[in-house]
Amino acid sequence: MQKIISIKDGVARMPEWRMAEPVNFEALDGEQIAIVGPNGGGKSMFADIIVGRHPLLMRDPEYDFAPSTKPLAADNIKYITFRDSYGDNNDGTYYLQQRWNQMEIDKETPIVRDVLANCTDEIIELLHLEHLLDKYVILLSSGELRKLKLAKTLITEPRVMIIDNPFIGLDEETRGQLKTLLNTIIQKRALQIILILSKYDDFPEFITHVVEVRDMKVGTKQTREEFLKNYAKIPECVLPDSDREAILGLCQHDNDYNANEVIKMSNVTIRYGERVILQGLDWSVKNGECWAVSGQNGAGKSTLLSLVCADNPQSYACDIELFEHKRGSGESIWDIKKHIGYVSPEMHRSYHRDIPAIRIVASGLKDSVGLYVKPNEKEYEVCRWWMNMFGLKGKENVSFMKLSSGEQRLVLLARAFVKDPELLILDEPLHGLDNYNRQMVKDIINTFSLRRNKTIIMVTHYKEEMPKCITNFLYLKRHV
Repeated sequence: MQKIISIKDGVARMPEWRMAEPVNFEALDGEQIAIVGPNGGGKSMFADIIVGRHPLLMRDPEYDFAPSTKPLAADNIKYITFRDSYGDNNDGTYYLQQRWNQMEIDKETPIVRDVLANCTDEIIELLHLEHLLDKYVILLSSGELRKLKLAKTLITEPRVMIIDNPFIGLDEETRGQLKTLLNTIIQKRALQIILILSKYDDFPEFITHVVEVRDMKVGTKQTREEFLKNYAKIPECVLPDSDREAILGLCQHDNDYNANEVIKMSNVTIRYGERVILQGLDWSVKNGECWAVSGQNGAGKSTLLSLVCADNPQSYACDIELFEHKRGSGESIWDIKKHIGYVSPEMHRSYHRDIPAIRIVASGLKDSVGLYVKPNEKEYEVCRWWMNMFGLKGKENVSFMKLSSGEQRLVLLARAFVKDPELLILDEPLHGLDNYNRQMVKDIINTFSLRRNKTIIMVTHYKEEMPKCITNFLYLKRHV
């Protein structure tokens, strides 16, 4: 059978790119493969070896891309990492509030229609991109960015397509559409798909084989059935009792608002030109409530949260009260932000500086992207405490950009919790986390919610990601 990719005893030339043992891997024609494993286990490093980004000693990977006639491996293998929505920005000009500040976009900023000029109507229709064609790329939601990048890659008609966590950030309908699209393309074209998945229980039906990468070691390729038969499921609770008691034992703050109504929005409407994002929204969140906000990609979930955090300039034109203080009535937004912990895909995207992880966490104490005021030792001790809680012990001085995307998300979660906020806003907090870390974060959220004067708002596209503490639901529909 045709060996599309073959790696034998592969060892990277540069020591920092090496796995814990030589890599042996074959991908045969007709196989559709999932690469799985824990956060930081080496999945992305393995993918970089497959595509030839990390040259090997003695022998390089061997490829047979027939029936493709393209001569270069780079033309036949496309690796989609979605780093444009994760903390790496090509032009370096992205900042946290940019998506909401449309007046600052210059005329040269591309729209989706320009980027997809050579895209077939079939791909646009299958990914439901019609309503995005006249939208600026920089204003796309995390999920919309993913669909755009998939469409751009499919235009090139690759022989092998490696996709890193393609389904996170997509609503349930779009996940189904994407699985159908990939399956359809496999049937129509000579295409091999390799998916890198943090969630072990989210295999599309077309996946035939699984490779587990753990502790920087590439496991033996198994059939889908073999892997699922032997896969050990994660317990319903993984947080140690000692950590649970430590969170419950945290002291209350003397300067808390202790407001009965944490958020009140009255007839809130947000529009950009002719596009309506939110229309006449009334929403009240009481002290101690835990809410899940869901809806289609582009329905306004992140826009809603940007109003709460005052990252959206239109928030000052809306009837919004936070902690029973009316927006614009004299209470400084920085005074209010001291009581809010926040994590989001936009925040992840805005952190593209290679600084130690603990400084990222410490920036949560100062409500800044980047650390401009040096914390004292007591504050750093709090940062270390929360990093330990999120399984990041020993990672304090590792540069943020050298962590895996899942580890980066854990750092940003520690940043959201570090000041023990009254209002915790979690916009898709489990993005890119493996099964164990997803359960751990859910346990921490559940435990945190049991304390007095703690209110939580969480955006997620997966019902199974909702912690048990969630008892209130807001569903937003996209305005066409």
